[in-house]
Amino acid sequence: MAFHDVRFPVSLSFGSSGGPERRTEVVSLASGHEERNAVWRHSRRRYDAGLGLRTLDDIDQLIAFFEARLGRLHGFRWRDWADYKSCRPSDKPGFADQVLGQGDGSRTVFQLAKAYASGPQTYVRDIAKPVAGTVLISVAGIEMIETVDYDVDYATGRVTFSRSPDASATVRAGFEFDVPVRFDTDVIQCSVSRFNAGEVPDVPVLEIRT
Repeated sequence: MAFHDVRFPVSLSFGSSGGPERRTEVVSLASGHEERNAVWRHSRRRYDAGLGLRTLDDIDQLIAFFEARLGRLHGFRWRDWADYKSCRPSDKPGFADQVLGQGDGSRTVFQLAKAYASGPQTYVRDIAKPVAGTVLISVAGIEMIETVDYDVDYATGRVTFSRSPDASATVRAGFEFDVPVRFDTDVIQCSVSRFNAGEVPDVPVLEIRT
């Protein structure tokens, strides 16, 4: 099993459906109350790429991509059109979008992350597959320069500084990112006549842990 650092064609993923899934155990008590337990610490995303197919050329492109990944065997990058930026979908990423941490005078490695806040609750998601050329970093409000002040590992989402940020200096980032996924099927069933009539194949895609 390997991860192919290639993105599923964005022209096909646009129009797909999907989003985050969580696993929660719910036990109903005799009193009518419930006990709930989060089985997963982090959500896992599912998508259906079939909804993005519009032409027979799209199917041809899908089959080529599927065969090159050997079905479910190899992972790949996926753009979630509803959530692929460090900012709101309508905005452009900026170097102050997300807090990565505080400098302590010795730490040099920071993980890219995105916070999801609603009311007093916040969930922080590690970002492992940033898009090359989109990562912007600032320290204490001052924008840094990639390859001079820091380097980005685009396979893990880790940012390494050439010099540790000063103690209490806030490290922030802006970026675009992909989701690491794999096909969740070893079969692509296509019917040309039905596709022309408006029916598209199911192409399940599942987020993987990296």
